[in-house]
Amino acid sequence: MIDVVALGELLIDFATQSVDGEGYPTMAAHPGGAPANFLAALTKFGAKTALIGKVGSDTFGKLLLGTLQKAGIETKGMVVTDDVFTTLAFVTFDAHGDREFAFSRKPGADTCLQFEEIDLSIIDQAKVFHFGTLSLTDEPARSATQKCVAYAKQAGKLITYDPNLRKPLWADLEEAKKQLIWGLGQADVVKISDEEVEFLFGLGVQEGAKYILENFGVKLVFVTCGADGCFFKNAVAEGHVPSLSGIKVIDTTGAGDIFGGSAVSQILKTGKAPETLTEAELRQIVRFACTSAGLSTTKPGGISAVPDYEDVISNM
Repeated sequence: MIDVVALGELLIDFATQSVDGEGYPTMAAHPGGAPANFLAALTKFGAKTALIGKVGSDTFGKLLLGTLQKAGIETKGMVVTDDVFTTLAFVTFDAHGDREFAFSRKPGADTCLQFEEIDLSIIDQAKVFHFGTLSLTDEPARSATQKCVAYAKQAGKLITYDPNLRKPLWADLEEAKKQLIWGLGQADVVKISDEEVEFLFGLGVQEGAKYILENFGVKLVFVTCGADGCFFKNAVAEGHVPSLSGIKVIDTTGAGDIFGGSAVSQILKTGKAPETLTEAELRQIVRFACTSAGLSTTKPGGISAVPDYEDVISNM
């Protein structure tokens, strides 16, 4: 039995370490991809997980598969191709320290995943199906994602979703809105950022959470607010939990994904339906996730930055 299967991108994040006198960055390579980061947190905290996706048969693809296996994430759902390269993401920082993303993905292997290549038995074995929107930017991965979501819903799986908007990957931001909103209409549990709520609906955090619950059939929503923590809401409870303080932030890449995986790991441990979780239960879940995500920012990378369970508990 698999607790959570995710579909989506597995890629290399190149993060800027320093900049020379001409402005060119020296970069370090880290394994990443939002669904992979999400699963890494779940696996670290005791869940059985699997990833469905596609990489190239190149050095980076082989390294990434090895990283998943070392992390304990099942890889039998990963397709390896000779036709295209493994997707690469480059993270640089502007004058204010804010991240900027550039992608080597024209196409990247993750966008080339076809539905016919997917082993649906992996979804059959899972309790939860998770997806994001990077697999919705291009065909054939978009259709593959949509069909897998429909398959998982028909099978009665809990559906979790992270919009994870990356504007440079969309040729048309109106199309991005359309696809992100489609995702909301499929999900039971949503992890969305305050910036994504603003982008989609022009609403604040609390108003956005309420709107999502009332209009999309979502049962539980987490709206992450970066350094300001997270607002949570379901049918019976709502509240805000602050982020972890007193830490030295090195790299925020993957922190939102790690929050999501950490939160879902704790939801699964309750054994309860998301819409029935009480305020006290949700505060504990979000405090755990905020602490896990906060600690992850003290290390570079995503998959490799997930903290140990004991460290999260001791810092809560």
